[in-house]
Amino acid sequence: MEQDMSYTTEEIAKMLKVSKLTVYDLIKKGELPSYKVGKQMRVDAADLDAYKYRSRHAAATQPVVPPASAVQVAPPGSLVITGQDVSLDILANHLSKAMPQLRPLRSYVGSLDSLIALYRGETDLVSTHLLDGDTGEYNLPYIRRLLVNDSYLVVHLLARRAGLYVAHGNPRALHGWADLAQPGLRVVNRERGAGARVLLDEQLRLHGIPRHEVRGYEDEQPNHLAVAARVASGAADVGVGIEKAAAIIGEAITFIPLITERYDLVMRKRPDNAQWREHVLQVLRSDSYRQELAAISGYDLTDTGKILLET
Repeated sequence: MEQDMSYTTEEIAKMLKVSKLTVYDLIKKGELPSYKVGKQMRVDAADLDAYKYRSRHAAATQPVVPPASAVQVAPPGSLVITGQDVSLDILANHLSKAMPQLRPLRSYVGSLDSLIALYRGETDLVSTHLLDGDTGEYNLPYIRRLLVNDSYLVVHLLARRAGLYVAHGNPRALHGWADLAQPGLRVVNRERGAGARVLLDEQLRLHGIPRHEVRGYEDEQPNHLAVAARVASGAADVGVGIEKAAAIIGEAITFIPLITERYDLVMRKRPDNAQWREHVLQVLRSDSYRQELAAISGYDLTDTGKILLET
């Protein structure tokens, strides 16, 4: 059957008459659900049809209710994993091997949007790294406020250092969050809902720095690497992000670590997902998964797989 078919990004680009970059952007935004076969991204025919249906009717003046087959975001037997870190792609690969009958699908959005998607029932497993400035605690304050009356499980994935990207040699002499108040300093920001955006907002609030006085605050980039690249190119003086992206850019920028952030996984507890929840825990605690993550610089795996909260 045609609906059982799947397409590569190259095939979709040809069919839609767009570039591969546009296809990757649609996947990253969650508009085209995707999954990996080996190292290759694939999109099911049903999901491509659903995207085309939504695009054709987006400009309609009256609400349009598409057929059930068109709005099906996650086909039966799939597991939607939401978040942007590469550790989640590796987790998806391990889960597909542990449970061949389960098809992990990846959605690439920021931490706050991931939690909202979980609250709405649009995803199954989400990652988050959201700092609560008043308590200094990561993630749990947001989870408790958003998932009210839900049964859920919070598991630690990894810890990583976050801080400031500055030009090589730190010419503006930036050493802490308070230095973001320097006159004329050009900042590059993340999109709304991203953990790094929340981190910046919380630090500006705690240090009494009005956002409207921060030059470049509205210059939004979709990921840590794009923020680091803006600083490396000289388009901005400083950005907030994680150490790993700075290592990728190399000597063009200097990374100033200011905080260790906790990167956690959240999943609802339901009778129908008990099996894959157990497999998630087994993968996180397995030597093979930890060894694969250990090969990536900037990850602290001391408490990987530790249950932080269960309701």
